[in-house]
Amino acid sequence: MDGHSKPNHASKFQWLSFAYQGLTELPYDNILKQADSLEVLDLSYNLLDDIYWNPALLGQLEKLSTLILDCNNYTSHVKFPYMASVTTLCINKNKINNLPVFVEEIRRKFPNIRILSMMNNEAAPSYFNGGSLTQYKDYRQYVVSQIPGLEILDDTEVLEKERAQARKTYRLQRQSRNSSRKRREKDESSRRRTHMQKKSHTVIRQ
Repeated sequence: MDGHSKPNHASKFQWLSFAYQGLTELPYDNILKQADSLEVLDLSYNLLDDIYWNPALLGQLEKLSTLILDCNNYTSHVKFPYMASVTTLCINKNKINNLPVFVEEIRRKFPNIRILSMMNNEAAPSYFNGGSLTQYKDYRQYVVSQIPGLEILDDTEVLEKERAQARKTYRLQRQSRNSSRKRREKDESSRRRTHMQKKSHTVIRQ
């Protein structure tokens, strides 16, 4: 099964597409032949999912800059190899429903990502899937706060004022969570001390 390719002057493929081929597994035999030069890999409109996904093999594409996975069956728990070369990920219309889990994976594995498109996933609410404007804004702020190097999220540029607001919002939320955690720890410590004091008084009376 051959993908569509565009050769460069050295007769190597910089771009490779396996779109619209009904794939349930990645054709790594074909893909890895171009590992030393492949920059764009398009796997959109297939039946790919987390089960037969082999991130270790994908990690051999050391020059890959753009990965297109639109219209497949990937979930929030899909795992990627560490790929510093990847700057663009398109994973629109999949089955991603847990935003924190997915974004953390992207943040850790693609440290230089600049463009992320994940429209038409449950975790990316918008008018496309019945989300409200407030949900859409919250979604964008969360993603931008976690991946501060993003320049484009979905089909919209990340403006500096949006980046600043995202930092402010999620800094305040982190501070609030930390304060709540400290209060819980303080309350628990107080309960333990009270319990020990009661136990000590009981022993003394005996």
